[in-house]
Amino acid sequence: MTKKCIIIGASHAAAQLTTSLRQGGWEGEILVIGDEPHLPYQRPPLSKAFLSGEKTAEDLVIRPATFYQKQDVQFRQDRVIEINREKQTVTLANGEELGYDKLALCMGSRVREINLPGCNLNGIHYLRNLADAESIKNNAAKDQHAVIVGGGYIGLETAASLRKLGMQVSVLEMEPRILKRVTAPEVSEFYHRLHTENGVQIINNISVSGFQGNSHVEKVVCADGSELPAHLVVIGVGVLPNTELAEASGLVVNNGIMVDEFCVTSDPNIVAAGDCTNKLSKIYDRRIRLESVPNATEQAKTAAASMCDSQKDFTTLPWFWSDQYELKLQIAGLSQGYDQIVVRGNRLTTQSFAVFYLKSGQLIAADCVNRPQEFLLSKKLIAENIAIPPEQLEDDSIPAKEILLRIAGKSGQLTFT
Repeated sequence: MTKKCIIIGASHAAAQLTTSLRQGGWEGEILVIGDEPHLPYQRPPLSKAFLSGEKTAEDLVIRPATFYQKQDVQFRQDRVIEINREKQTVTLANGEELGYDKLALCMGSRVREINLPGCNLNGIHYLRNLADAESIKNNAAKDQHAVIVGGGYIGLETAASLRKLGMQVSVLEMEPRILKRVTAPEVSEFYHRLHTENGVQIINNISVSGFQGNSHVEKVVCADGSELPAHLVVIGVGVLPNTELAEASGLVVNNGIMVDEFCVTSDPNIVAAGDCTNKLSKIYDRRIRLESVPNATEQAKTAAASMCDSQKDFTTLPWFWSDQYELKLQIAGLSQGYDQIVVRGNRLTTQSFAVFYLKSGQLIAADCVNRPQEFLLSKKLIAENIAIPPEQLEDDSIPAKEILLRIAGKSGQLTFT
């Protein structure tokens, strides 16, 4: 009898998991159950290249249908409403039960929704999946007003894309600065200036109290009584992990589905990978729930190895990216808890610089704007716990590539002569 694997969620993690399972020797059935009518696709471009019209839906597909056919991977559009761990079955929305030998939870996350007067008017959108992005793009109109609620990466990427489409764009942020949760003030200031120079109006320290219009949104009403015209509203105020199904089945959940270093849940026959998981980071020595494609991919490799009875931890340093206008921001590591920053390059007069985040003199993260070599350098320094004097990080006269060559094969304190 061949074994059967069911994967819940047709996500980035699911796409990698199917591949890694076959590579790891899984010969049994593989069934992916997702609630969208698409094969797994890339989500980051939704707010960037797809929304601005540079890429099509076909461009976003991670792997073509022929690939899955060759790998004998089945897909089913449906919704799982229950997991019975004792019977090792899942129940679909229509009541059908399916048995599994191994179960993988790759359910990702969903947008955090708001409940304000007028929030159900036409023209008010969230951006999480392909249908959301298509709806926003279809609703975008040149010279009309768009209001973005939330000044995080999704909000700013969407603002940049809508400006490319010729819309008048305002970004509303309730914090004193955009990107406050994830970057230093210096980076926030740079992106505030970048968007302003590209015609975006950014208003900080402001919250939304409601929306007005007949059937379609016409105004955004703020708590201070001010109003902004709006033909299109995009709300980007964070996401929530999809953990309800796991929690209802009795799995341990705490800000994500709790997994061990091999992505196995509290049930040895169930693994989890991606945005919905909470896993120990050996680099930062704490449990973390990450929302990133690289994390989903590496966890899926780890989970697949566990399902194939091989324990391998593929997880590496967290990293992320954001494309806004013609700039690429590459982020290495997690900056929370930093006590010092070092800036390399001139952030005031150029569009190429890096901000290094240190804690007790040790590099823990870096934001690199159009600085790919500094990004690679930061990843190596953080992952290998290599110390380097802050003044040498700051010195732009020493090429990052040269520093990389000097530390090749070395560890500990880095010095220059």
